[in-house]
Amino acid sequence: MGGGRDYRCDLLRNIHEGLPLPEGVTESAFVVGDYLFYHYGCDGFDDRGWGCGYRTLMSLCSWLRGQISNAKSNTGSIAPVPSNHRVQEILVEIGDKEKNFLGSKQWIGSVEVCLVIDTLYDVRCQIIHVKSGKELSEHVDTLVTHFKTKGSPVMMGGDTDVSSKGIVGVCKSASDTYLLVVDPHYWGEARDVASLQASGWAKWQSISDFQASSFYNLCLPQFTAKLLETSS
Repeated sequence: MGGGRDYRCDLLRNIHEGLPLPEGVTESAFVVGDYLFYHYGCDGFDDRGWGCGYRTLMSLCSWLRGQISNAKSNTGSIAPVPSNHRVQEILVEIGDKEKNFLGSKQWIGSVEVCLVIDTLYDVRCQIIHVKSGKELSEHVDTLVTHFKTKGSPVMMGGDTDVSSKGIVGVCKSASDTYLLVVDPHYWGEARDVASLQASGWAKWQSISDFQASSFYNLCLPQFTAKLLETSS
């Protein structure tokens, strides 16, 4: 499917599609299949200032649900995309968080995202720990391989840079490397893909623009997109 609104749940899907590549790109790789754009308040729940990790997780879950349903005849057994509260319940139930986490405004990062995906969908995730934004270049080839062999969207979290991000592509030119960022911090009604791209909610970001003072954790769901599985 192309970029546009998913009328089943009134969320936009694949908001990166149609975004031009940076100049001089010689190699690129992208998410394969559809994801929904979850962002602050998209379901009527105001989580501004703390819910970005939850929203990126939801986008990853939306992709997984679509892929799992393509691989199974019975879609009724697939867990729904969890709410913020359900995410907190899961992390308490599996012993990752204490009970006072329920109803809090505590952030979650890539490790928690990995745990929730494993619990809900029985899908393992690879965690890549990047000590500094300066070292992102060392992991670009891993991301290229991931998108070409798995195709799932990636969660990116950090410490100094606390803003969670969805990563749905990567590209290289002779002089630079870029990650394709889907930003869950958008607040308001997301009406069309073009306006989101124009405002930078989906954008190519040079790896030199990531913070050198921050570590980053990347969560790579290890589920192969149906289209890649079929073509292999």
